[in-house]
Order: sequence, then structure tokens, then C-alpha cells
Amino acid sequence: MPPYQAIPSDGIAWITGASSGLGYHVAKRLAAAGWTVAATARSADDLETLAAECSAMPGRVVPASGDVTDQAAMAKLADSLIANHGGIALLILNAGIYLPLRANELKVEDFDKSFAVNLNGVTNCLVPCLDHMRARKRGQIAITSSVAGFGGLPTSAAYGATKAGLTNMAESLKFDLDLLNIHIQIVHPGFVDTPATQSNPFPMPFLMEVEDAADRFVRGLKSGRFEISFPKRFTYGLKFLNLLPYPLYFWLLNRATGWKSRST
Repeated sequence: MPPYQAIPSDGIAWITGASSGLGYHVAKRLAAAGWTVAATARSADDLETLAAECSAMPGRVVPASGDVTDQAAMAKLADSLIANHGGIALLILNAGIYLPLRANELKVEDFDKSFAVNLNGVTNCLVPCLDHMRARKRGQIAITSSVAGFGGLPTSAAYGATKAGLTNMAESLKFDLDLLNIHIQIVHPGFVDTPATQSNPFPMPFLMEVEDAADRFVRGLKSGRFEISFPKRFTYGLKFLNLLPYPLYFWLLNRATGWKSRST
């Protein structure tokens, strides 16, 4: 039996992290495809701008501002969206932050903030929506991870740990969700030109424009595949890199990034 594929007539799409970057552009593409999109982020002004940009499209964007780290608020928001819009058919858990870390200046607060947004922010929205989807006996969920979750990369001690956790979470949940007609997908973008990547202090091969990345994201939602990754020549290369013995892995990463020549 093919995995469930959400369509606009089944309910609304809810996307977090929608005020900028990949989430912003994915929300626009869904509205263009006829979806009613509940868009969540902390910035109400940015969400209003997004809604205005989509006002002439076949679908629409409904601003639903909130902080994904607030468990009670996300549960309340999920209940409100379900009550007011007839159900959530497609859930895209995209909210995330990247705080670059160096070992000579680590702060517990940076780890805590990364975990709160990137991991707990996902579960705070996922759990109430799963309860709803189980009752409806269908649903589609996409969780935005990253190629940084494949293996350790410079400055990604917190970010990479959260993204590896999200990938493992989705893999683990898939066993049960397949039995419940709930289609879960994990998204592994490479480097995308957004405010989050513009501060990276190392080369970013195959850097993608955010519009192109959003196109591939939305096409992946329709593919039926568990993993959505782009650009494939980069993501597959990193997967292969992580199959290598550690001495070779670290040598290649140091060479590619020039990290050993950097001062601490």
C-alpha cells in the first residue's frame, strides 16, 4: 500500500519556522498549490507579510504566531487550528536555529537553546498533531533535519547533535506510523543560502538558492519517499564520507574546510 499523500481537500498544512528562509518559501509554494497554510513563527509581522504575498494565490496563508519552545502554547495552537480549520492533513516541522560553536568558547546556554528549539520545538508540535492524525487515521509529517546530522562538522556541535536526533526520531517513529496510515518524512537539505548559513566560516559546496531548495522540498513531499535530500550529489557524498574510517574522515574534512590552518 503506498504511503498516504496529503492533499488540500483533506485539511490544512501547518508549517513551523515560516517567517524566513526555507519555511517561508515552502509555505508560499503550498499556498500556490491550493493549500490553506497555517504559518507559525515568533514574528507576527513577518507572518503577516507572508500572508499578504500569498493573498492572490489559489490557497492562503493563515498567520499563527507562537514560540515552538512553549509546550502548552503549541498544544493550544494545534487544538485551535484543528477546531477552526477542520483538521491538519500536512505537518511540516521546520523551525530551527543554528548557533555556531567553537570548543574554546562553549556555553551551556547555546546547547540548551539549540535543543529547546530544534528538538523540543519539534516534539511540542508533533505530539498533539499525532493524537489528531491517529483519530483521523491519516496524516503526513515532514521534519526538517540537515546533512549536519550525518556526522560531525566544524562549529556544529549543538546544531548537528539536534539534527542527528531528529533523523533518528523520524526513523524510529516510522515503524509505528506506517501501521497508522501516517506518512512521515525526514528532510536533509545541504547548504541553502539563508540567514542561518551566511555566517558559516568555511566553504559551502553546492550552496543552493532558497527558491530552488523550496521547490525540491515540495516535490519531495509528493514523492512518497521517506527521505527528502538535496542537492543529491552533495548529500550522497556526505553519506559516503561518513562510511569512512575516522582517521580518513577527519583528514578529508580538515582538508576540505581548511580547519587545521585556523587559529583557535
